[in-house]
Amino acid sequence: MSRASLPGEWRIELLAKSHNRQQFDCGNTSVNDWLKKSALQSQSKRLTSTKVLIGTTSRIFGFYTLAMAQVDFADLPSTIAKSLPRRQLPVAVIAWLGVDIAFQSHGVGKRLLANALKDCFEASEVFAFVAVVLDCVDSNAKMFYQRFDFAELPGYPMRLYLTYRQLQQMMQA
Repeated sequence: MSRASLPGEWRIELLAKSHNRQQFDCGNTSVNDWLKKSALQSQSKRLTSTKVLIGTTSRIFGFYTLAMAQVDFADLPSTIAKSLPRRQLPVAVIAWLGVDIAFQSHGVGKRLLANALKDCFEASEVFAFVAVVLDCVDSNAKMFYQRFDFAELPGYPMRLYLTYRQLQQMMQA
């Protein structure tokens, strides 16, 4: 999965005050509230980075939020953890991803995910990590990510992961 191309008038930008967050509605209250109330503040504190997909206006068609975190080696599948040190391990996190209702089922989510994964891959050249992880807000989100080879972390049915090696293979395809 390489960086997805966007229609000419669409672009991805770092979230700014000028973007109209209040109109965004993906159909999930917690995702909407994150973008409207918390994303900019979290970004200003350097906890996360949110990128928005916009057109010629400041209307947000979709967004994703990235962060870094650590997971305990014991939380990873044994096939991954067996060769890693027994300690907290660095991971990239897709913290949030949302697509406005008006643009769902048109490939926008896939484009945003492709860009989020590309951003993670590019960051891996500076900040190493063993996997990309995310928490699904519902079963529909889980099915969406599983289409792109994300798998369940053992014992956490709504937490999915993609190994760095899988990410690397996607970026080389």
